[in-house]
Amino acid sequence: MQVAAGAMASDIASWTRSRPDLTRDFQHDADGHSTFWLKGYALLGALPDKPKRTPEQTRAAEMILNVGRESREAFLGKHVHAVYAALTKGQMIFVRAEELAYDAAKFIPGLTPPRAQVEEQSQKPQRDKDSIEADQGIFLSRVLAHPACGAHLCHAMLLPSAAALARHDEFQAKGRIDLDAASVTRSGKAVIVTMRNPRYLNAEDDTTLAETETAVDVALLDPRSELVALRGDTVEHPKYRGRRIFSAGINLTHLYYGKIPYLWYITRDMGLVNKMMRGLARPDADPDEIFGGTSEKPWVAAVETFAIGGGCQILLTMDYVIAGSDAYMTLPARKEGIIPGVSNMRLPRFVGDRIARQAIMSGRRLDCDTPEGRMICDEIVPADEMDVALTRVIASFTDSGVVSAAGNRRAFRVSEEPLDTFRRYMAVYAREQAYCHFSPALIGNLEKHWNAQQRKI
Repeated sequence: MQVAAGAMASDIASWTRSRPDLTRDFQHDADGHSTFWLKGYALLGALPDKPKRTPEQTRAAEMILNVGRESREAFLGKHVHAVYAALTKGQMIFVRAEELAYDAAKFIPGLTPPRAQVEEQSQKPQRDKDSIEADQGIFLSRVLAHPACGAHLCHAMLLPSAAALARHDEFQAKGRIDLDAASVTRSGKAVIVTMRNPRYLNAEDDTTLAETETAVDVALLDPRSELVALRGDTVEHPKYRGRRIFSAGINLTHLYYGKIPYLWYITRDMGLVNKMMRGLARPDADPDEIFGGTSEKPWVAAVETFAIGGGCQILLTMDYVIAGSDAYMTLPARKEGIIPGVSNMRLPRFVGDRIARQAIMSGRRLDCDTPEGRMICDEIVPADEMDVALTRVIASFTDSGVVSAAGNRRAFRVSEEPLDTFRRYMAVYAREQAYCHFSPALIGNLEKHWNAQQRKI
């Protein structure tokens, strides 16, 4: 039930004063803070829907959210290890981030929003959402910031998915599986993963993520191949119909209409993309490079037409990149209002700090067939010769055997991006991306640069 402005202000002031102090007693603190957070959610729910709020009600909502976040940060700063231990049975079981965030809501109600509350928000355009999912970002950031908990979560996200394990025998028998968002085909000693979302120029969204990760897992699990090749499928868009496109990055239309949940970013970069970077983990082996507990293969990418945003991010995990002479790469974060995955850490290794900042913060385009583009792309070929070039490169990698591929990949990573460095980056990313995802600037950018109001899902 909605309440009058004066009564709401009084209720918020009373609620703010009731914020519990922290003690050394975990259960006492959990119970007290749970009551406090649930009351905050109730106060937020008593306000009109976001588009109908008065300026005073808008400020009230911001105060409720901010006070709640401050208390969550403080609580987790003291008790995150106890929370994570309870959710993972003392780190004896692995729970993926997208499930962990909802398990936390059940364990300590109010710490993160429950699934039903997030699903209700998902029916709204992005501009009309209250940013309750940012509480998931606070939680995951604190988990990742804790060395032991964060390392365990990274391990969980590198395990093969249940869906991939279920399709493994089928792939071994047929040498191919077809999913809506991707296909996996064995070709000699290589496996080719093809990404597809033809209506949206092979963009990534909540409908493609799980299946693309399944395809990657199936390819990495295959014992009969030595290398994985990655490319985009042909698309339906009138401007590019029949052409292959590597990737258009995040589906901005879905983002504008609120169909990209916050957890999508974490699942993608800790799961799908990091598996390309590091391979698959086993439950019984530490995936840290020092211990060598991953199963991995070299990756070759075929970049056709463009690799925008997330497509370019993926290229930074590849071992060899072939690009069409007419192809280009961009990381248009400035025009989207979000952080481009792990690119802020990885791109400077390729092109240096200044060009990386220009690409990420100023929208600089990198044509593949330029000196800057060749810092990312290993080989440039005429656009109509990509099939021949890809076959040749696969043969050159596999005909004489891939010698110590996993060992060399780990040796590069341990000096450039060891798992603990990735964990620390993701602790920052989990928090900052949560705030970016719900920033009014994101909506403004999409309407200004993407003409989002005129696009339909």
